[in-house]
Amino acid sequence: MNPAPAARAPDATPAAVQAWLLLAMLVWGVNVSAVKVLTGFFDTLPLAALRMAVACLALSAIVLWRRGGVPVFGMRRLAALAGCGFLMVYANQILFALGLQRSTATNGALIMALSPLVSALMAALVFREALTARRLFGVALGFAGVAAVVLSHPGASLSSAGLGDLMLALSVVSFAVGGVGVQRLARQIDPLSMSWGIYVMGTAMLVLHALLGPSPLGAAQIFPGAWPWALVLFSGVAATAAGNLIWNRAISVIGVARTAVFLYWVPVFGVGVAALLLGEVLTWWHLLGFAAVMSGTWLGTRSPAATVP
Repeated sequence: MNPAPAARAPDATPAAVQAWLLLAMLVWGVNVSAVKVLTGFFDTLPLAALRMAVACLALSAIVLWRRGGVPVFGMRRLAALAGCGFLMVYANQILFALGLQRSTATNGALIMALSPLVSALMAALVFREALTARRLFGVALGFAGVAAVVLSHPGASLSSAGLGDLMLALSVVSFAVGGVGVQRLARQIDPLSMSWGIYVMGTAMLVLHALLGPSPLGAAQIFPGAWPWALVLFSGVAATAAGNLIWNRAISVIGVARTAVFLYWVPVFGVGVAALLLGEVLTWWHLLGFAAVMSGTWLGTRSPAATVP
């Protein structure tokens, strides 16, 4: 039996969804540091495949617990889920990993911060959502906040554009286009079944790529110790499985353009976590960036005012 179209849960109000999104962005901010540590133990592509495989297992466990069995999809929905899995998991992870190897961390952070703008443009093209001056100003203000946080870091500098920057930009586009597909699928499939289907498809592609790739996958590579695996479980279960389940649910409730604005919080939370756990110093630039991101989120997620006849 195919999964029934999703009915909005009682707590799936825009305000509740946005609160969950902020929690997910906090986890994603911590995940940036976790993945950075993990790159010292794993090669890039095997690490991505391992994290996605753990996320897939976690989502499968949730589906079995909540549904009592795995969803069965028709061919058209299966093809749509495969397309979203290719864009949001496989292509996004491959392009992001290869792009970071060829670009700088500063360039990468700023390019990834363009995601809300790309998502707003995609929503305008596909769903005819209005690109109001208020929303565009909110997107610009959020980007300025991220730039203030990223460029104020000691030693941060912009390098000239290259192949790595192009790959990072394409990873942003692939994730945004996949988000448009999620918004369409959310009219037919509940967020849990949809997230499970997307990650099963995308993870299968990524694992196959890693197995056929040049990176070694011996026992020493897969089991480097207990601490790295604790970080893999956090990254796979909390950040990837739970975080993307919240993300897809948010798209189904408030749309891809408004959901994407919350990505501005990832570097802000990442800097905050680094200050708390690693003793990094916060400056007035960080506070200015926080205020800009908060204001940009408020502007970018407000619904258009109703027209009074």
